[in-house]
Amino acid sequence: MTSAPQPGSAQAGPPTAFAGMSLARALPFFCASVLIGLAQGLGQGFVSANIPQIAGDLGVSTTDASWLMAAYMIPRATLPLMLIKVRTQFGLRRFAEVSIVVFAVVAFSALWISDLRSAVVVQFLSGCAAAPLSTLAFLYMLEPLSPPDKMKYGLPAVMAVILIGPNLARVISPSLIGDGGLAGVHFAALGLALMSLAVVWVLPLKPQPREKVIEAGDFLSFALISFGFSAIVISFVMGPIHWWFDAPWIGWLLAGAVISLTLAVIIELGRRAPLVDFRWLATPAMLHLTLTLLLFRLVLSEQSTGAPRMFQVLGVAPSQMESLFLVICIAAMMGGLACVAWMKQTREPAFHAAALVLIAAATFLDSQATVLTRPEQFLISQALIGFASMLFMPPAMVMGLMAALKKGPNYLLSFIIVFIATQSLGGVIGSGIFTTFTTHRQTFHLATLTEQLSASDPLMQSVMAQGTALFATQNPDLAADRLQTLSQLMTEAGRQAWVMAYNDAYFLTFLIALTALAALVLHVLRDWIWARMNAAFGAKPEISSPPSEQS
Repeated sequence: MTSAPQPGSAQAGPPTAFAGMSLARALPFFCASVLIGLAQGLGQGFVSANIPQIAGDLGVSTTDASWLMAAYMIPRATLPLMLIKVRTQFGLRRFAEVSIVVFAVVAFSALWISDLRSAVVVQFLSGCAAAPLSTLAFLYMLEPLSPPDKMKYGLPAVMAVILIGPNLARVISPSLIGDGGLAGVHFAALGLALMSLAVVWVLPLKPQPREKVIEAGDFLSFALISFGFSAIVISFVMGPIHWWFDAPWIGWLLAGAVISLTLAVIIELGRRAPLVDFRWLATPAMLHLTLTLLLFRLVLSEQSTGAPRMFQVLGVAPSQMESLFLVICIAAMMGGLACVAWMKQTREPAFHAAALVLIAAATFLDSQATVLTRPEQFLISQALIGFASMLFMPPAMVMGLMAALKKGPNYLLSFIIVFIATQSLGGVIGSGIFTTFTTHRQTFHLATLTEQLSASDPLMQSVMAQGTALFATQNPDLAADRLQTLSQLMTEAGRQAWVMAYNDAYFLTFLIALTALAALVLHVLRDWIWARMNAAFGAKPEISSPPSEQS
């Protein structure tokens, strides 16, 4: 016979899980997430897509204007190290308001850029202001959803919005620039910032409990890691431009990055409550996840760096590439929908294998390019890569988040740092490696083609005669006509050499994707065999356990 319940005991049960908001209440949060995510992604895309236009507007070379990309990416790679702790200690509401106000002020100040120095300062501040926006986009998308729906629906949706930002910027930039220069781009960024400011002010997020988590030692570790990340960003942005061996300061910068990051690891290993738990990050599971994230980011550089720059070499105007990047955006959104429909916690290897197959197929198709190739021939291949990027990113992030949450909330920051390092830094490193490889291969192919342009070659003599005869109708000076013909041949040889170099890079990416796919299959096969062995022998503990443990 059970005893009668005491007064008030009915209310003492465990709290019910949050079931999520209704669609009417959740829709404003979803719209806010999309708006903030696009504001952040377009801001980054406007910089990377318009470096030549920015250089012309400022009256500097493209090499000098490349410092703007480095200035923007440095805080994007470093500031998130402290943002989670700042948000926890000072409150989510204050974090959101300050972040979005700073973003709006920086967007407004961009209207008064007059020279390279002011542009670098504004781009650095833009990177600082944009760093918290990714977090806000995530928070607004996940706020109205129940815990299971956050992973199944919220995460793929918000990642699709953030990832399409840079490509969407290439779609709308030509229309914004038009005949009025970069003013349209600046006004668009300002408009998005002001709209985001209004949304954050009108639609506050649910307050979270505050906790004093920032320690004095965090600032030293943050400074060392920030310097290391910043040095890597600058080196891989400027290294392919100034060329690695011709600029000794790049080598010194990379050496300083290694020393700084090594000191940070040593300090963090000796702390009781480290900013980053490097011991956990050094476990086999986390090392595997880190290498996977980095590898995919490097492979995806084929889309962000390869195709746009190859078409730029071939003389394709940005407005002619609008349809290509629009298709990429649509494909990425379709990939996000595929994740929503089929993603489960145990299906990460299947999603990653499918992504690698699509990337391998796409890069093999791209490796057949010629000087006559135009964006229309890249629509299918680049759409496959855009779709594959979304098949990879959400499952990988779910895998990392679940591993971190199993260890405890304190490990969440360590995983976020891994994710940022592999995506922000991985994107910069991948772009730098891709550009370096294509430049090296272009030099090789150009030297080979130049050797074939021998004056004693009958085919060369025939081409020179035809070209000279064509120019003779405009200029009777035969010597000048021959020089003009030779110059035109060298220009064509240079274009052909660039296309051959990009084909080499695409084919190398194809081989890397196949190698990664084979490694993934072997890894899954090993886990399957290990599970079968445990199932076969795990039922007989008395055989393998010593007598002391059996007793």
